[in-house]
Amino acid sequence: MQKEVTASSRHYVDRLFDLDPQKVLQGVIDMKNAVIGNNKQKANLIVLGAVPSLKVSTRKEFSCWRSSGIVKWKGLMNGGNWLLYLLQQETSSTELRTECAVVLGSLAMGTENNVKSLLDCHIIPALLQGLLSPDLKFIEACLRCLRTIFISPVTPEDLLYTDATVISHLMALLSRSRYTQEYICQIFSHCCKLQHWHSCGFKSLPQPLLCANGPDHQTILFNHGAVQNIAHLLVSTSYKVRMQALKCFSVLAFENPQVSMTLVNVSVDGELLPQIFVKMLQRDKPIEMQLTSAKCLTSMCRAGAIRTDDSCIVLKTLPCLVRMCSKERLLEERVEGAETLAYLIETDVELQRIASITDHLIVMLADYFKYPSSVSAITDIKRLDHDLKHAHELRQAAFKLYASLGANDEDIRKKIIETENMMDRIVNGLSESSIKVRLAAVRCLHSLSRSVQQLRTSFQDHAVWKPLMKVLQNAPNEILVVASSTLCNLLLEFSPSKEPILESGAIELLCSLTQSENLALRVNGIWALMNMAFQAEQKIKSDILRGLSTEQLFQLLSDSDVNVLMKTLGLLRNLLSTRPHIDHIMSTHGKQIMQAVTLILEGEHNIEVKEQTLCILANIADGTTAKELIMTNDDILQKIKYYMSHSNAKLQLAAMFCISNLIWNEEEGSQERQDKLRDMGIVDILHKLSQSSDPNLCDKAKTALQQYLA
Repeated sequence: MQKEVTASSRHYVDRLFDLDPQKVLQGVIDMKNAVIGNNKQKANLIVLGAVPSLKVSTRKEFSCWRSSGIVKWKGLMNGGNWLLYLLQQETSSTELRTECAVVLGSLAMGTENNVKSLLDCHIIPALLQGLLSPDLKFIEACLRCLRTIFISPVTPEDLLYTDATVISHLMALLSRSRYTQEYICQIFSHCCKLQHWHSCGFKSLPQPLLCANGPDHQTILFNHGAVQNIAHLLVSTSYKVRMQALKCFSVLAFENPQVSMTLVNVSVDGELLPQIFVKMLQRDKPIEMQLTSAKCLTSMCRAGAIRTDDSCIVLKTLPCLVRMCSKERLLEERVEGAETLAYLIETDVELQRIASITDHLIVMLADYFKYPSSVSAITDIKRLDHDLKHAHELRQAAFKLYASLGANDEDIRKKIIETENMMDRIVNGLSESSIKVRLAAVRCLHSLSRSVQQLRTSFQDHAVWKPLMKVLQNAPNEILVVASSTLCNLLLEFSPSKEPILESGAIELLCSLTQSENLALRVNGIWALMNMAFQAEQKIKSDILRGLSTEQLFQLLSDSDVNVLMKTLGLLRNLLSTRPHIDHIMSTHGKQIMQAVTLILEGEHNIEVKEQTLCILANIADGTTAKELIMTNDDILQKIKYYMSHSNAKLQLAAMFCISNLIWNEEEGSQERQDKLRDMGIVDILHKLSQSSDPNLCDKAKTALQQYLA
């Protein structure tokens, strides 16, 4: 069979070398008819060189073939590399060039390998050049082929933006026909990616790629008038044009306040775009249109162009997306509906509450985990294949939506966890082969781990920490960030998981995270260590200090990110708690810690950082022997005195805690310390503060003065 197909394919390619242009045209037309719906034939033609073969058609070239010999040319051009050549020759008839574009478009509809071969032959510049033709049919054929190539996942989107004039020309072609409108909008929607990507919270829509060296695709399209040129297409008489325009706006508005703020004020035929989008949400509209309209409104809402309590969101968009999650919808529609709804409600507590009580959504989502079903496996192989294909996507979407639903409300978290086998499903999701499902499962777990009650019950009953620790051993950064953030919650003092996590070697893992180049991982690593150190035994604190090393501790204290610095100070504060621990740690690391404290108090840091640093000094001052490291350090004492008179009450109060701990008269050596501090003028400052209008400062100052009077 393969030999027969190859032989017939050779016949089609050979006809492109005919000396009669009419026969070449007929050969291209016959080739077009032969490849329709036949991927094997398409592949054979590409292998035989038909792609660059649709490329030649002047008398001069034909005479060249005649003089050089067709056999020689076939050898040079790999079996007839002429299609693109025919397409590009202005001396070729418009009909021939159009048919070439049609065949190339048909070849592109085959496999991804076909598209790769076409790209290797530089088909995109050739087709873009064809758009300069005055002939509308040829332009439409080129656009149709470009559309097919650009919607392929193997085509780099940036190829559309290599020439600055291309976008302007495409905008101008929008008015030529309903076909140019449909194809151009489709090209734009597939070639519009963000320049950045959100790293903390998840986003439900596809992950944007980086746009190299310059404005992102949204900005380029926006600056070329995409909103104004495409808006009127939303009321086109052609459904396909309306849909492609809608899809274009859904990607233009995503994570883009500039576009979203513009869209909300644009009107077409006297109607604002949000009103048009709401009409497209109605139940009598095709599902594809409802979903895409909901995505447009969702993006505009998340970008701040529409309020979260606006009726078009609460009464239209949210209910529409919940409908898309129902069993009546196709699996792919349920995936898209759940992911878009997860994105819509991700940061808004009220929307989360409304969604949770709409159409039994929490229970409805449990059905997402039931694919492939045993019934489909028995009765219908095609159905089984379909279910398998979407099973991962369904689980991923369900986990994402559960994560958004449970982000803030304790009652919602409880309902989610009480859904049938929910914790087992999350635990299983943590070990799935699909990275996307694992990531979504971890995010769901992270959302639920914010519940004190669930940390004490369901999380302990299912030993969630075990698969979580396994995930942390070897995972991509995007999973590590969420997993380590979840671990922070599991290490809180009231979590029963804290002890077994410690015993599983978490300290070494977390210390290694603090050295990561990824900022979120550094923050989470030090945050988890801070939680671990809270009210911990001395051995655990010593293990943490040993694991971090003094050098790494200084590195973290000099980190440019304030979150890393604050969490490191929080760790130090937790390490330096309870007198025996304070004295022990300061006896081994006192010099380095005092040096770090000095540097921070002298540096250009915000109030919160300096307050936390003074609180560390107050803890040191509470030690039995450790306080001498302060009393023998005149520089530190002068800094404490300075902050007692600072304009910020928080810093004054923190400095007074240091003084109170140093002069407490029930402790050995208190008289000498009181005398030294009196000589420094501390008592005079305390008298002034005892008259303060701030009740906290006033009370603390009076308490400190009583130590001198006792």
